[in-house]
Amino acid sequence: MDKLNKKNKNKRIRGLQISIASAEEMRSWSHGEVKKPETINYKSLKPETDGLFDEAIFGPVKDFECACGKYKKIKHRGRTCEKCGVEITESIVRRERMGHIDLAVPVAHIWMTKELPSPSKISLVLDVSYKEVEEVVYFVNYIILNPGNSKNPVFKFKEVVDLSGKGSKSARIKLRKVLREIKDKHQADKHSIIYKRASDYYNKLKESHLPFSIDEVAKFIETHTGIRLGIGAEAILELLEGVDLQKEYDLINEELNSYSKDLKANKEDQKVKRALRRLETIKWLKESGIKASNMILKVIPVTPPDTRPIIQLDGARFTTSDINNFYRRIIIRNERLKKIIELRAPSVILNNEKRMLQEVVDALFDNASRKKPITAKDKRPLKSLTDRLKGKQGLFRQNLLGKRVDYSGRSVIVIGPELKMYEVGIPAPMILKLFKPFIIRELIMRFNEDGQEIKPIAPNIKIAEQMIAQKSERIWDIVDKVIKERPVLLNRAPTLHRLGIQAFEPKIVDGKAIRLHPLVTTAFNADFDGDQMAVHVPISKEAVAEARAIMLASWHILGPKDGKPVATPTQDMVLGNYYLTTEKRNEKGEGLIFSDFDQVILAYEAKQVSIHALIGLSTKCLTKKPFAKQGIVITTVGKAIMNSIMPEEMAYLNDGDNLLELDESNIVFAGEDFKQKLAKRPLYKPFGKKTLSKIIEILYKNFPLQKVPQVLDKIKEFGFKYSTLSSTTISVFDIPRYDNKQEYITKANEMIAKLKHMYQKGLLTDDERYTKVIRLWADVKDNVSRDIKEIITRPEYKENSIVVIADSGARGNISNFTQLFGMRGLMSKSYNYDQKIKSQVIRDTIEVPIKHSFIEGLTINEYFNSSYGARKGMTDIAMKTSKSGYMTRKLVDAAQEVIINDSDCNTNKGIVVSTITNSLDGGVVETLSERIVTRYTIDPIYDEKTKELLVDADTLITSELAEKIAKANVTKALIRSPIYCQSTKGLCQKCFGNDLTTNDLVQIGTAIGVIAAQSIGEPGTQLTMRTFHTGGTANEGNITQGFERLKQIFDVVSPKEWELATIAENEGVVESITSDATARIIRIKTRLEAEEYRVPFDAVISVNPKDVVYPGSKLTEGSIDIKHLLRVAGIETVRQYFLEEVQKVYRLQGIEIADKYVEVTIRQLTNKLQVIDVGDSDYFVGQTVDINKFRKEVTNMLIANKRPPVAINQVFGLDEAPAKTGSFLSAASFQDTKKILTDAAVKNQIDYLVGLKENVILGNLIPAGTGFMSSEEIIKAGEEALEKEY
Repeated sequence: MDKLNKKNKNKRIRGLQISIASAEEMRSWSHGEVKKPETINYKSLKPETDGLFDEAIFGPVKDFECACGKYKKIKHRGRTCEKCGVEITESIVRRERMGHIDLAVPVAHIWMTKELPSPSKISLVLDVSYKEVEEVVYFVNYIILNPGNSKNPVFKFKEVVDLSGKGSKSARIKLRKVLREIKDKHQADKHSIIYKRASDYYNKLKESHLPFSIDEVAKFIETHTGIRLGIGAEAILELLEGVDLQKEYDLINEELNSYSKDLKANKEDQKVKRALRRLETIKWLKESGIKASNMILKVIPVTPPDTRPIIQLDGARFTTSDINNFYRRIIIRNERLKKIIELRAPSVILNNEKRMLQEVVDALFDNASRKKPITAKDKRPLKSLTDRLKGKQGLFRQNLLGKRVDYSGRSVIVIGPELKMYEVGIPAPMILKLFKPFIIRELIMRFNEDGQEIKPIAPNIKIAEQMIAQKSERIWDIVDKVIKERPVLLNRAPTLHRLGIQAFEPKIVDGKAIRLHPLVTTAFNADFDGDQMAVHVPISKEAVAEARAIMLASWHILGPKDGKPVATPTQDMVLGNYYLTTEKRNEKGEGLIFSDFDQVILAYEAKQVSIHALIGLSTKCLTKKPFAKQGIVITTVGKAIMNSIMPEEMAYLNDGDNLLELDESNIVFAGEDFKQKLAKRPLYKPFGKKTLSKIIEILYKNFPLQKVPQVLDKIKEFGFKYSTLSSTTISVFDIPRYDNKQEYITKANEMIAKLKHMYQKGLLTDDERYTKVIRLWADVKDNVSRDIKEIITRPEYKENSIVVIADSGARGNISNFTQLFGMRGLMSKSYNYDQKIKSQVIRDTIEVPIKHSFIEGLTINEYFNSSYGARKGMTDIAMKTSKSGYMTRKLVDAAQEVIINDSDCNTNKGIVVSTITNSLDGGVVETLSERIVTRYTIDPIYDEKTKELLVDADTLITSELAEKIAKANVTKALIRSPIYCQSTKGLCQKCFGNDLTTNDLVQIGTAIGVIAAQSIGEPGTQLTMRTFHTGGTANEGNITQGFERLKQIFDVVSPKEWELATIAENEGVVESITSDATARIIRIKTRLEAEEYRVPFDAVISVNPKDVVYPGSKLTEGSIDIKHLLRVAGIETVRQYFLEEVQKVYRLQGIEIADKYVEVTIRQLTNKLQVIDVGDSDYFVGQTVDINKFRKEVTNMLIANKRPPVAINQVFGLDEAPAKTGSFLSAASFQDTKKILTDAAVKNQIDYLVGLKENVILGNLIPAGTGFMSSEEIIKAGEEALEKEY
């Protein structure tokens, strides 16, 4: 990092600060005051003088040319034209030079006055309610600026009084009281003017309907009592200028100290909440040195004109940015107000004009949050500055985080079976367009690489372009040369994880479609039914090197989420290899013995031996394979062909269940009878999809990386070749017969009739009847499914095409067979899961099943029900995709700053892991060995029975060690975890462990937070949207599952009433479980007293008498409220619960995600504390602080013998977590842009650009991955990668 910083010292921005600007600062930015509302002259199209586009203020429209045309060349740079006052410079300054408008009266900033989404800052500083601030600012009510010099003041300081007439009764009474005091004072001289005026005003105020001049009365009262009333932003400004921040801060602290003994309980109390918020705001202002009065504007900056352009449309019409509209209105109203002030107009007119100015300035800053936004002619609200910042189309997400790119194209993809794994076929027209500048450079080049002069192919650029357009014969050699210089990046939307963008070496192909290698389709989640993909060309040397060294498709064999191969053969490839490795007896050429692979292939091609025939192969040709003694391997022709492409050192692959070594029963040693041993040897199963996946894993673990794609390409070739030779077809006659279904259906129909009868007699509720019917038909389908499984495993169907296709893993599964020739079963229907209903049963299934199979054909009714279900499936997928995408975005935002940037944090704290089981049925969700592999231990792991040392402390658990632990008597282990990593920024290598895609220790600079978020978010689309729950049938809990449950966990939402689990609040023993008329009662004896928990009758109780329970132990099945769990059992229990619940959601749907990714996310949601006692620190009560920074602060204070602060843990959901990060840029680009920028400005906050998003926004290299390397190192890595290509 230091090397990089030294190199880019001048380029790199180290931090960004935001604060509230004062009027002087705004004037210092400005290049002149804008006085006229005009923009451009519509005849000459030139900017108007003193207008919103004035060249004298903002700079010249044309480069180095003044407005009047006196100076027109670059030689005059820096001069200012004496005639028109325009500086001679580049026109690009019109994107950065600002102007200003001097306001006739101060105006409040809407972000500081408005309440939502955060409390109004002005309201907090002045301790006046938001509503009252708004009333004063908008000239509705007056505020008391000085309560006067009376001993018993009638008005309080900062009291808001309504003198408008309707609600002004109490205010009039108070004014009369003040006037009576004046009268009483001058009682002696009843003929004095003062007494007469006081009496006159007093009488007018007596009658509530009589109008009176507020101004006159106010001035009179001020003169004689010192009571001063104010209205508008001017009054607020005066109050803000008079605020003593230190005094206010001390007062609030005193107030809080009276509560803080029991702050935890009081946190929801509105008084405490407001006091904490006030304390926070005043501390920010105090520390930042910003004047509170800056929240009121005296000057408005005018943004540079090129950021709010006027565009000429055809037909002499113009369109303009909405911002110009706002500025125009502001200038018009401001100038009008100045004139009215000069004319000394009555206060009614004056105040109305001031209010209008306030409103239009509000509209400029935030039009959308006003009750009546300013609209265009088509009733569309105009887009204000705030609207331009927030949302998907706002500045942050559209322009700063997402940029449009050159050198890109898109086209439909088709399969490219002839390609190597790192190649992509790009259509010729696309190549010519994408690589055009590079081709032109080669065509007009006058010197070769050695610096010798050569004759260029094209004399100039124009002719070179013509040659490309005409596709001249002479360009193709150049094109071939150019495309070898750089790879291209392919991207398929939606890019759910990092494998959605990969690099390939381009090859020219005919046609107009991109040819894609079939093995990378899984990673892209692509298929060839019309999908499109985008192509991008990396330009700089570093980008090219990075693409080759890191992003090339042939390096991405393992998926990041679980470390399993992602480039595995599918469909035809699986079928071909299955056919190739099938063994049969009595085939042509059985019993022949061959000396090497070439002989086998020669005999096969000469049709002397069948591909499935059992043959002998001398071990002498397998020189590098580990044989104890030489002999003859019993194998098949197909397996010999398969082994010929494997690395020589790899064990001979004969038995799919034992790939690591060749069993001796497969080898005929000297002196043994070959034919006899051949006859005795069992037939092994062919290699299906799972076996191929295992082979790839073995290859990846034991051989150099570049070897794996070579073998994969060969497997692909064999797959296509032999699936063609197998000539596997499907016809209606391949489908087995199945006749047993009818008896199941008859029994079910009888049972349903009984249930209906019981329901009519009132013995069952409708919910119970519905649940039982659904259960009944589900059982029928299970029985049919079981029968079909038995049929297709019969020997007579062994070579049946459909069975072969399914058995190999190429396509189809038992569920497809059940629908094909069994029965379709129950169908789901649309249902609003969020509706509030009294019934606990969710009726999202049609209770009449489809009894026929596809081969029998459906009835009309069945067809309608079936299409209902199919269409619901389609809409569900669409809904799920958007929801899952949004969740991934939230996950990325919460974790994007987590980067590996330390080798070891030396923590001695970790998590205790054991096998995760499902509490309902006791099924294993995730085994201990799966949880500890690729992680570091903290304590040694011993066999719990024999006490044998299995793994030392601080050791990486490899897959071999994990297997050893799985076989031994070990129930739990203490391992390092990202949750407890003590690195203040990011994580250390040891707390994370191995990188799942490389099986090596994770590298420093890995953006592990983003990878974790993608690994959790990407499978989100595969989760069900369904809420399973069945009206409390015993042994089945009511529980939300799938995606909704995941959302519930990550957003820290309280579960619905019917799925909420009851938990024990203290340690104790279950004494008894009894019932009364309304509920069941679980009685627990704790150390101090007995506690009773009342649970509903339909709850599934998960404890028994005499069971020991701990704080947070489940007493009934269901989902726990995480915030309640935190209060009862503490943060460690919450983290453990979080991890187990997320894993249950995924694993129950058959999706594997490594624990460590979930832990990274948990760390981000639980690594903040709330200060409840400040001790001698600089914190304030209620402040949210980072756990590691707090730990450091406490340590330092204890060393210095000071009283340390006290804080409690907090858990934030994914909606709140991104806003709690230290970076305001990252938080503002996520959500609540307005609130975050307001808070940051009041704090005078500095963003030190720690995470990824902040650096992208400012155009820095990200502080991760190659951002830690120098250009030379990146380019060298790219060159090494190029040499590895085969």
